[in-house]
This record gives sequence, C-alpha cells and structure tokens, in this order.
Amino acid sequence: MAEPPLDQRVGVVTSEVAGGVAWITLNRPEHMNAITVALGSALEGAILEAGNNPDITAVVIRGADGNFCAGGDFDEVERLRSAGRDALRQLFVAFRSACDAIARIDVPVIAAVEGVAMAGGFELMQASDIVLVSDEAKIADNHISFGMIPGGGSTQRLPRLVGRQQALGLLLSGDRLSGLDAVRLGLAYRSFPKAEFDDGVRQFATDLAGRRREAVTTVKRLVYTGLEVALSTGIEDELDSVVDHVCGHAGPDGVSAFRQRGVRL
Repeated sequence: MAEPPLDQRVGVVTSEVAGGVAWITLNRPEHMNAITVALGSALEGAILEAGNNPDITAVVIRGADGNFCAGGDFDEVERLRSAGRDALRQLFVAFRSACDAIARIDVPVIAAVEGVAMAGGFELMQASDIVLVSDEAKIADNHISFGMIPGGGSTQRLPRLVGRQQALGLLLSGDRLSGLDAVRLGLAYRSFPKAEFDDGVRQFATDLAGRRREAVTTVKRLVYTGLEVALSTGIEDELDSVVDHVCGHAGPDGVSAFRQRGVRL
C-alpha cells in the first residue's frame, strides 16, 4: 500500500504542508507531548522529509494543545531503564538524532514554544534554528530538580548559546524562565503575548517561506559552517557564496530588488 501524503499522517508526530511551510506537531497532548522513542524517531523522520521537499522553505515544530514538550516520558524512561542500559540508550539516541536532523537539513527550523518547555523540550528549543515563544511560556532545564542530568544536549548547547556562567546557573538551579526571559538571554528570537502567539508564528513562518529558497538555505549553511571554522575562513566562504549567488539565477532579480527598494529605506 502506498504511504499516505505527509499532511494525512497521524500519530505521535503529525505533519502538514501549507504555503511553503512544513508544520510539525508533537502530538501526545495527554502527556504534554513528552518524548518517547517513537516520538523521537517520528520527529527525525518528519524533519528530514520536510528538508528533502524542494517546495518547503521553512519548518515549524510545535506542540499539541498549548504545550511544547515536557521532556522525557517518565513511564518510558522507567520501562527502558528496567530493561537495561542498551534499551535506555535508545531513547536518548532517538531524541539526539531528531535534534541533529535540524542542523542537517538546508531550510531553517523554527520552534514555536508555548506552555511548558521543560528538560528535553528546552533542549529541543536549543537545537532549533529560530525560537518564537509565548510571553507566558514556562521554560527550564529542570533535570537537577529531580537529581538527574541532561541527556539531550543542554550541557553542550546551552553554554554555546548563553555562555558558561548563565548555562551553569540555569542547569544547576533549575530556574524557570518565561518567554520574555528567553528572549532577554538570547534563547529565543521573539516573544508574543499569548493571544497573539499563533498569528505571530504563522506570519513569521509565512514571511520566511516567501523568501528565495536558495538565499535562505545559503544563509543557514554559512552560519553553521562559520561557527566551526576561523573567522577568516568563514568570511572567505561568504565572499565566494555571494559572488556565486549574484552571478547565478538569483542575481538579476536580487539586484533589481535592491535598486527598487533601497531608495525607500
């Protein structure tokens, strides 16, 4: 039997495509969208499938029914722990693979965070390219509150995002952040009042999807590769890329747009 289209699948992760945007939803609302092996694997698959679709320019990850993600599913963790180290490792590998998939695809991935984003949910935020939050979101790496340690990347990504001291403070206190706090710390790009959140996310994603796909994907690539090399190397890569871009198919349209719009700035 043929596999159903992307926008008709149901399960722990659901996906739909509209107007150049892939909307991926963590769909375990009765468990505040907590992470299981199945959810991690399905999320990775949905991200990679969206990234392979040439009609998609932006991906949005959100949670069902007003919460982003409460972290690992306690029942799943206990079941796998009782089965042994190899079984438990599957959960963290599946989730890490989903987070890693964000960097692997060409198009930007937006985390739309409202309600609870704790532990693994916070780590999924950190792995995303752009984070949009509700002012009233409840965000924390609260592993330490339960005598646990992160397993989804917080000890590595968080210091790179906010610096060593802020990262250690957040990880060792378990302090809860609002969406406004997340923007202030550089953990999110923009925050919206709760009543404006859905419309704000949709408008941002739609605007991004309306950009030239080649330009969007090149910018993402340059940022990612630039973080791994010396500044001089990254600058040279950017120079080569802009010359290729302007001399390519995008050139005439881009130059014309600059000429027409620049005088109005």
